Amino acid sequence: MAEYRALTAEEIRRLESQGCCSPDWKKVKVADPFDVSRVRQAALSGEVRLGRLAGMVKVGAVQRACGVSGAALHNVTVGDSCLVRNIGSHLANYDLGAGAVVEDVGVMECEPGSSFGCGETVKVINEGGGRDVRLYPELSSQVACLLATYRHRPGLVAAIERMIDARVASLKAERGSVGAGAVVRGVGIVRNVRIGPAARVEGAAELSDGTILSEPAAPTTIGTGVIARGFVVAEGASVTSGASLERCYVGQGSRIGKQFSAENCLFFANCEAFHGEGISAFAGPHTVSHHKSTLLIAVQMSFYNAGSGTNQSNHMYKLGPAHQGVLERGCKTGSFSYLIWPCRVGPFCVVIGKHMANFDVGDLPFSYIDAQGSRSYVIPGLNLCTAGTVRDAAKWPARDRRKSSARRDLIVFAVFNPMTVGRMLRGEKMLSRLVDETPKTVEEVNINGAWVRRLLLRNGTRYYRTGINAYLAEKILERAEGAMGGGLAAVRRRLAPEAGSLAGREWVDLAGLLVCRDRLEKVLADAESGALKDIESLEKRLAECHGSYAADEWAWVASVWQERFGARPWEMEPAELSAAADLLMENRSKIIRLVLSDAEKEFSEISRIGFGAGLGDAARDADFEAVRGTFAGNKFVREMKREMDALEKRCAAFKEKAAAL
Repeated sequence: MAEYRALTAEEIRRLESQGCCSPDWKKVKVADPFDVSRVRQAALSGEVRLGRLAGMVKVGAVQRACGVSGAALHNVTVGDSCLVRNIGSHLANYDLGAGAVVEDVGVMECEPGSSFGCGETVKVINEGGGRDVRLYPELSSQVACLLATYRHRPGLVAAIERMIDARVASLKAERGSVGAGAVVRGVGIVRNVRIGPAARVEGAAELSDGTILSEPAAPTTIGTGVIARGFVVAEGASVTSGASLERCYVGQGSRIGKQFSAENCLFFANCEAFHGEGISAFAGPHTVSHHKSTLLIAVQMSFYNAGSGTNQSNHMYKLGPAHQGVLERGCKTGSFSYLIWPCRVGPFCVVIGKHMANFDVGDLPFSYIDAQGSRSYVIPGLNLCTAGTVRDAAKWPARDRRKSSARRDLIVFAVFNPMTVGRMLRGEKMLSRLVDETPKTVEEVNINGAWVRRLLLRNGTRYYRTGINAYLAEKILERAEGAMGGGLAAVRRRLAPEAGSLAGREWVDLAGLLVCRDRLEKVLADAESGALKDIESLEKRLAECHGSYAADEWAWVASVWQERFGARPWEMEPAELSAAADLLMENRSKIIRLVLSDAEKEFSEISRIGFGAGLGDAARDADFEAVRGTFAGNKFVREMKREMDALEKRCAAFKEKAAAL
């Protein structure tokens, strides 16, 4: 805490000669040593504290001398080595951290008692309300998901809202703050905004009632033309290029820009939103919308990719815009796709075309959904074996831009997991039943509003069976491999469920966190009962769920394996272990071959259209290869072939070790 002293008579005289004034110089205090020459053309009123204004600070591409000039300051503390310059109206009720820069700002003020956007109500998922989430700095996708989607448990929602009330109350302050090393430059209006250390706020038009979290390891950027009201922007995020936010949360590592407009939206970790529009959108981690004419409205999603012109509509109403949709993790919508809410699309589905029907295909994951006339048609399981799904599995962890000291959103990146494979199990069972029950005279079967051609029922069953068996066998080998050197007893111990793990069959995707419903239920019950007193306690318990994922996943796999193959993994004989390797080889290699076949379409004759400038087939092929390369030389293709080779060697080595147990 800096020590401040009163100005001397000589210092006051010099300040006045440099164009400074104050209605009461006794209220202006300075830290030693005080360089009077660093304060010019300044109107100082109220309680003003000036730190050691020595040295230089970098502003853009130039170094400038620290100090205060061309500014009216009212109730302001200026930290050491700060620069305050060219304030059009006034800078009022703010504390500036060491090395902060506030320059070329129209007005920057804080109204006493502000909560800086915290407590702002976001009407998410349903435009008509009823799923409200209130903002606070540490909001995670998990807590937001509980508030928005667990309205069937009013006691839980009330308990969490009480926790948020307490957190918001603790954030109210008489003065705003600009953190150490932060830059606020060329901004029109800053009102009731708390700005974290190392943040860069440059060229924004208006920032009102908000919190900008930032830290040196994860600086946050607010850029040119941005208008934001009632907001929280988390560490390492950027909001730039004329984006407009009204009652929004922008999560860690997210990017909003290129005139994107958002109202009542939540964007969590690593989202990207450019050009389009969002209204009442719950964008879980890694939601991406890059294109113009794209509307995300009244929807919950995560790991989602919106094609250009994607449109979602809640206009099928009689009592207002009350409908909503769910795109579960990993979904994609093709260019100019249209969905009319309500709809529910299962994990890792691809939606193409204009859909005028309402449907629920939550139990048909990894499907293609196409619109033909007034009907929506599903090809079950087809997306299991596409190059895009494989690429998605690799890209999301690689695109985690979070560098802050705390990562609030709890994310399990795995494409295949107890939730998605559990849905595949349900889809397999449903399709198998329909194969047996559907007369051959019936060409199409309706499943919860969507149609499946009878001839595709069997194919879908096979796709799911292949994916399920590959996942289960992979987990058996993954678990057993490290214990092979200790003999059969060590392998069996390794294949036994861990103490404290839960094998509950139902799993929940809580906006990025995959958790056994039984484990989550314990957390929710404690929140409802009052055993969890504050938001930190709730977040800690959710983090424990995240930490239990691997153990609970294995308990689930062991339970499903026993049910599916009639053997307890921890009692498996060497021959059964070898059979698991054969199962993995058979099913995983089948998926790889199908993925390679899908990738090869990118090198077909159709893909070569437009190459070669119309100079014949030889020029076309040469031009194509110069730009796109060859199928054999493609990086993705080579990786998949290496995986196939590695799989063969791995399974052969595993079988050899199993035989020796």
